[in-house]
Amino acid sequence: MLKGTKLYSIFTGTCPVCQNESMYTSPNLYNPSKTQEMRERCSHCDTKYKIEPSFFYGSMYVSYGVGVGIAMIAFLLGYFIFELSRWNIFLIIAFISIFSLPIVIRLSRNIWINIFMDYDKEKDQKRQ
Repeated sequence: MLKGTKLYSIFTGTCPVCQNESMYTSPNLYNPSKTQEMRERCSHCDTKYKIEPSFFYGSMYVSYGVGVGIAMIAFLLGYFIFELSRWNIFLIIAFISIFSLPIVIRLSRNIWINIFMDYDKEKDQKRQ
């Protein structure tokens, strides 16, 4: 239903151009040695993921925003919905921040690459 949109590529981690293949070599987010390991190119449309050396350094800026967003949601839920103390909210935010780190890393990379690349319907249907 969402295929062909940037949101589909961002949340599934697929190639931003054809959206047919995962950009990552391992689907397991919590394997520390493979969290950031990406394929060099898409085997379907031959898109090169690392446009230039150190391309994904820019995703660090995105990850800051994503991390702050997650912390804000945790704070708002804890403070206004569950009426927890500030100390408990702090502990919850720390816990969520640590365990959501692999998700934030991949999500930030997906957002960053989707800023520079667009879906191409012709490349999507190229080998079907």
